[in-house]
Amino acid sequence: MNRLPLYTFYTANAISLIGNNLTMIAVPWFVLETTGSAAKMGIVGFFTALPAVLAAFFGGTVVDRTGYKQMSVFSDLASGVTVALIPLLYLTIGLEFWQLLALVFLSALFDGPGNTARISLLPDIARNSNVTLEQANAVHQSIYRGATLVGPALAGGLIVWVGSSNVLWLDALTFAVSAGLFALIMPAKPVEPSTESYFSQLKAGLRFIRHNRLILTLAVTIAITNFLDSPIFAVILPVYVKQIFGDATRLGFMISTFGGGAVLGTILFGTIGGRLPRRLTFITAFFLLGLTFWVLALTPPFAVVLGTAFFGGVMAGPLNPLIMTVAQERIPSDMRGRVFGMITAIALIAAPLGMVLAGYLVEYFSVTTALLIIGVGYLLVTTTQLFNPTLHQMDAHPSPGITDD
Repeated sequence: MNRLPLYTFYTANAISLIGNNLTMIAVPWFVLETTGSAAKMGIVGFFTALPAVLAAFFGGTVVDRTGYKQMSVFSDLASGVTVALIPLLYLTIGLEFWQLLALVFLSALFDGPGNTARISLLPDIARNSNVTLEQANAVHQSIYRGATLVGPALAGGLIVWVGSSNVLWLDALTFAVSAGLFALIMPAKPVEPSTESYFSQLKAGLRFIRHNRLILTLAVTIAITNFLDSPIFAVILPVYVKQIFGDATRLGFMISTFGGGAVLGTILFGTIGGRLPRRLTFITAFFLLGLTFWVLALTPPFAVVLGTAFFGGVMAGPLNPLIMTVAQERIPSDMRGRVFGMITAIALIAAPLGMVLAGYLVEYFSVTTALLIIGVGYLLVTTTQLFNPTLHQMDAHPSPGITDD
């Protein structure tokens, strides 16, 4: 049993995800420093979220036709180039706002198919390494959350030390290293030439989601919650921290604390998740996560803010590995790219609008008003799931390849 591909998968993702978290802090802070506008931060968030939706929906079929390893390498290289162009232009000929929008758009556009490819690749690597899906997804998400723990704190310190534009050079380097690891070590599964056209395969993915009511329900639920909370890190928290506490370091510590809690929540799921009732775990975690927005709206002392962020992270930790496990059990191996891509697209489709609306809410009302509105929305969405009969199917453990409920 060779576990080198599994360890390579985890290592490459860890490096790339730390870089992504550097960008998550550096780009909004760069916009805030250079423009002073929360509305422009929301616009940048829109141009980051919109291509993620397009790439997920249309790129998933390309992933199936190209191969999971091949798309992972290409995506990392292309994203690295677009990220590197931001500081390159800024430090040489200057960077106009429209150019920044174009570059963040392209970076997110290339990044989406790579994420889909890796999610699609993980079940095969886990099976060949004799690791359960719950365990593999928990480790994968622990790394994701761990990057959220390390990356923002590192970014906050680096912004103070070298400036937000220079931090982006490190992100470009992480993409290059991740691509190299995948290219050199990860085995490539042969891709059988398809007799179906691109659009026929795209339609097949849509039919699969339409016929699987559980997966469709999960995707729509996540779409609504993403609309509500996607602006938190990109728009609301940078303004919240700048207005109340005044420096990027505390923003980094706050997001890192959330990441620490999420790592703990993910580890707990990996340890005991196979024995937990999935539906109850899903609803409870979402409900308690929503309560954190109410606490932040009260503008408590920073120690309470950190405690709230940690608690929110613990509640968020089990959600992604739980959702991925449920989906992976139900998606045929030759359709993973397009189906996971479409699930991601549905889940993200409302996020760009959420980014823009949050920016204007903060600018024309207040950051605490925006938090209260998000808290109310979360409460309504998550409590209604108690009465959704489709979610009871989460507690079944079907064999992979089930296409209908």
